[in-house]
Amino acid sequence: MAWVSLFFAGVFEIVWAWAMKASDGFTRPWAVVLMLVTMGLSFALLAHAMRVLPLGTAYAIWTGIGALGAFGVGIVVLGEPATALRMLAAGLILSGIVLMKLAT
Repeated sequence: MAWVSLFFAGVFEIVWAWAMKASDGFTRPWAVVLMLVTMGLSFALLAHAMRVLPLGTAYAIWTGIGALGAFGVGIVVLGEPATALRMLAAGLILSGIVLMKLAT
């Protein structure tokens, strides 16, 4: 159950990161509310996962899911460039997440 909580904590992290961008400097109330709600859910699920998982593992995987997801949203939704070097960097983050999971 801790891994499921951690996964959804990462998904909510992606949503709040996107909502922060969509808030346009906190000038769009709907985006700010979405950001705050999903941020709270993300932290709550991370805290739940940390009851079982080691701090370093949980935090590294949570931030990795968020980073990869925000990277993907940036490319797919916001039209950010998908250069070879950026894709390599994302692949390294994914490798780190997989290795962290295998190490526990």
